[in-house]
Amino acid sequence: MFGVYLPRKPRRVMVLGSGALQIGQAGEFDYSGSQAIKALREEGIATVLVNPNIATIQTSRELADRIYLVAVTPEFVEKIIVKEGVDAIALSFGGQTALNCGLALHDSGILAKHGVQVLGTPIESIRDTEDRRLFIERLTEIGVRTARSRACHTADAARSAIREIGLPVMLRGGYALGGKGSGIVRLEAEIAAALRRSFAGGVTQVLVEECLEGWKEIEYEVVRDARDNCVTVCNMENFDPMGIHTGDSIVVAPCQTLNDAEVQLLRTVAIRTIRHLGIVGECNIQFALDPVGMDYRVIEVNARLSRSSALASKATGYPLAYVAAKLALGYALTEIPNGITRRTTAFFEPALDYLVCKFPRWDLGKFWGASTLIGSEMKSVGEVMAIGRTFAEVIQKAVRMLDIGVRGLDPDAFHFDDLREQLRNPTPLRIFAVAQAIREGIGIDEIHELTRIDRWFLHAIEPVVKMHGRLARSASPLPAEMLRDVKRLGFSDQAIGMLTGAAAETVRAARKAYGIESRFAQIDTMAGEFPADTNYLYATYHADGCDVAPSRHKKV
Repeated sequence: MFGVYLPRKPRRVMVLGSGALQIGQAGEFDYSGSQAIKALREEGIATVLVNPNIATIQTSRELADRIYLVAVTPEFVEKIIVKEGVDAIALSFGGQTALNCGLALHDSGILAKHGVQVLGTPIESIRDTEDRRLFIERLTEIGVRTARSRACHTADAARSAIREIGLPVMLRGGYALGGKGSGIVRLEAEIAAALRRSFAGGVTQVLVEECLEGWKEIEYEVVRDARDNCVTVCNMENFDPMGIHTGDSIVVAPCQTLNDAEVQLLRTVAIRTIRHLGIVGECNIQFALDPVGMDYRVIEVNARLSRSSALASKATGYPLAYVAAKLALGYALTEIPNGITRRTTAFFEPALDYLVCKFPRWDLGKFWGASTLIGSEMKSVGEVMAIGRTFAEVIQKAVRMLDIGVRGLDPDAFHFDDLREQLRNPTPLRIFAVAQAIREGIGIDEIHELTRIDRWFLHAIEPVVKMHGRLARSASPLPAEMLRDVKRLGFSDQAIGMLTGAAAETVRAARKAYGIESRFAQIDTMAGEFPADTNYLYATYHADGCDVAPSRHKKV
């Protein structure tokens, strides 16, 4: 595809934001829209932003040339296109709302009527990823496996598909935001209510598919340019198995429980799929992977920047949204400089010598009568990200940042009337139930059978729980070697003090007297293969020294 026709550079570009605040589209897409506007302005292109969410960076006065705080609907967007003389539109930086609006604008002929060019991924490629029937047909053309399923437009057709596939089944709505209306149907008595929920709110297409509950859920962030250069920027693994929405799952990057054959298999399938679909820019592909073999299913492709894209970008230091905007203008990956090394291009796959953990934040107490169970329909209202060298370290850091009154992965933080029931039915507190189960002597194999969480993660939590009990039986001051081990497991000075009966200041003073201090490691995207020029750092007790020297400059 070298020598492919590149579109003329637009004069005035409209960027569609994610719309009003709601679960599934709050601040998740602010990063992508902000970076896209910066990339376009670098090219001397005027930008017109449509986004009613004022609680965002992208609606700040200094970013877009023109800002419209109105709903992202075809009616409003057409009026703005006419008023502003827009000649191009970017659909992939505002989540599901922006994609749906873009498809409606195209289908109604508004874009053609006003001569507006779609930047990046073509409309037909977007439709192929959003329409469940077309998506399965397109992937079947290249022999990529998808879940056995049927796309249905009526409740009667869905009932017929359920009988054909057999219970349990997963119901997924087409063009849906945050898994809205989706769910697993296990019993005949649940079918009617599940179908009413899936078709509610004007949903016109529901996919009935085989249930892959308990399989591992893996994601790849893929970037492709118009010349068919394609790289996978980051792979991520859900702590929770299939059946829980990615937005409601703890996620780690890079994948921790896959062997090299599995990583390379999914990477190869991801690149084949994205090339076949004709994505231009950035996208996210989600896999279900059989935990006991090499079998897989492609669950979906998001032909846009997603919630996971923001995580991958921050996890690797690779500016996905910025690069995607440049690619949408016709640049090749080999023509975009790597802002981290300043010596290489964006045509590379980051190598991570650290671990990143994303932990969702729920606030279900504000929703009176809402079920505390989590599943395939997203309920979280935010998330935190922690960086470190081990899973124990990052999970403890992440839990502390949630601001839910805990100082780490404390098995005593919450009381559960029926521990095994808490393990079997996921809630926002399940990881604390896991820690408590380990403390109570429930075996790793039994916890795995109840939760389907990979044993690797359970074994990684075990040292934290054991150290928690050991600290509770110890008195301050702790021996130097024990204190070093405790800090490397992610315990804060305050948590150590509470368990040993000492003040946090006393623990801190003892730690410093032993010379036990955190070091600042650098995120360079190349794992040290090339020199890096970045101030993107994380603190860890596993490093022997700092990657950057302290300076006298004012700190932010």
